[in-house]
Amino acid sequence: MKKVIQHKSSQGFSLIEIIVVITIIGLIVGWAATNIFGKGDLAQVKIARAKITQLSGPLDLYKLETGKYPSSNDGLKALLTAPSGVTGWSGPYVKNADDLKDPWKNDLIYRSPGSDNRPYEIVSLGSDGQEGGEGPAKDIKSWEQ
Repeated sequence: MKKVIQHKSSQGFSLIEIIVVITIIGLIVGWAATNIFGKGDLAQVKIARAKITQLSGPLDLYKLETGKYPSSNDGLKALLTAPSGVTGWSGPYVKNADDLKDPWKNDLIYRSPGSDNRPYEIVSLGSDGQEGGEGPAKDIKSWEQ
């Protein structure tokens, strides 16, 4: 007698195998997206801090040439166009109005004098554009650099 051995031929993947693979791919994509997009918010916060820090140079030059920092009423726009009544202004001290905005395209807030006897302070209201907040929506202040 001859033994007949039948080979089970595989025609493809079973539905269960396909579901398992799709689930694993979904988990990997979800994990990667969370990490990538979370880093984007962190990058925006770092850019805001860098912009605030970089504005100290033009503000110091403004003070050196005019004898005082811009007033709160004149604001950071005094770095772009000469305020009325200010002598010694030889700006512009920044290239364009975008230099005076945070990464979320909101105007940076400037106060002079600043809090705690600081000559000035610059604040970004974060990603939500509102005072306060948590995470990337948290206010970014020049004196907390």
